[in-house]
Amino acid sequence: MSNTKLVLLRHGQSEWNKKNLFTGWHDVELSPEGRIEAIQAGKILKKNNFKFDYAYTSFLKRAINTLWLTLQELDQLWIPVKKTWRLNERHYGKLQGMNKDDITNKYGTKKVQQWRRSFTTEPPSLSIDDPNWSRFDSKYSKLEDYQLPLSESLSKTLKRVIYVWKNSIFPKIMNGERVLIVAHGNSLRALIKHIENINDTDIVSLNLATGIPIVYEFDNNLNYKKKYYLYN
Repeated sequence: MSNTKLVLLRHGQSEWNKKNLFTGWHDVELSPEGRIEAIQAGKILKKNNFKFDYAYTSFLKRAINTLWLTLQELDQLWIPVKKTWRLNERHYGKLQGMNKDDITNKYGTKKVQQWRRSFTTEPPSLSIDDPNWSRFDSKYSKLEDYQLPLSESLSKTLKRVIYVWKNSIFPKIMNGERVLIVAHGNSLRALIKHIENINDTDIVSLNLATGIPIVYEFDNNLNYKKKYYLYN
């Protein structure tokens, strides 16, 4: 237990990352480059002798496919996987599908930076009759309307991420299980904020690269001790 580890991995580049579009809950494929990033993450984890007992990912295929490619490279496709909407990317409301440069030109860098990085500011919301609302997506059919965001701040994203962390992920770590989480830039930023106790101001400057494994080590009392990135 003295060297308990957790690995976080942001999905590989998606088709919309490549096009510089706000993605959020929109379910887009990995780009060819993103698939290579996922495979490379698996190679790096294998080279560093990582083995996992359990994995978590979101409901979005860019994360699911990243996990699959990574585990395939590790020859660990057999491990149990929990998919949960609570690890989905932050919901960007009406911005989803829009070009980031176009939005910056329209609203200004300061406002867009607030929407993208602020802990408490939400982007403009969808309306409940918008066909892009997740209520009209079959993968969320078992959820209540109040669970399906029309837009989200990072603080709201944190609440749903912490729910699965406290009720499922952390108990597995406490039990000595080796856990891999493949998710998204903002759902992982939220989790990192919690693990490292980063304040609301400093979290604004945290940015996660696609496809780079982040390793957390915990002490005997399962307190966060050390973090490092695996580049090779």
